[in-house]
Amino acid sequence: MLQKGLGIEMYITCLDLEGVLVPEIWIAFAEASGIPELKRTTRDEPDYNKLMTWRLGILKEHGLGLREIQDTIAKIDPMPGAKAFLDELRSITQVIIISDTFSQFATPLMRKLGWPTIFCNSLEVAENGEITGFKMRCEQSKLATVRALQSIGYETIASGDSYNDLGMIKASKAGFLFRSTEQIKTDNPELAAYETYDELMDAIRRAMV
Repeated sequence: MLQKGLGIEMYITCLDLEGVLVPEIWIAFAEASGIPELKRTTRDEPDYNKLMTWRLGILKEHGLGLREIQDTIAKIDPMPGAKAFLDELRSITQVIIISDTFSQFATPLMRKLGWPTIFCNSLEVAENGEITGFKMRCEQSKLATVRALQSIGYETIASGDSYNDLGMIKASKAGFLFRSTEQIKTDNPELAAYETYDELMDAIRRAMV
């Protein structure tokens, strides 16, 4: 039974994208390009601005741009079971994917996931395809988003795998780590951590009662 005064329609589940629903884009590109340094992600570096600035420097050094990354993304499929999980979740609650990725990366992946709602950022791209910069939607976008949703009467449930997900997870009515690193799980023992979509679905369902 739902808690008195709060219907199921007043919950919004906020999910990270990479590492939760699809493989890490930068790891896939690191493998495709043969540049192992690009395997570094938000699982390793908590400061996203620092991480992206470093990545853009490597791309410039190797003469790589948006087209090369998009060619890799075109070959990425959702994780096994991800779309079925997302479809079932969207049948019981509203869902927003909140990601620090960029619209130029995310669009083909959203097509494969059935066009869920995503809040993400944008790249600044020169005419020759060079990625010259990036524009974040807002500071601490994941945490800022769940707080904004809460400010207009919603309860949030959140799940992610990386350092940049911790803010939204801890600020939500219920929050869970999903396929995270041992270090992040050790540093945040108060957070339930799951490895399968069935476990995560059960946890979300329990949080809404």
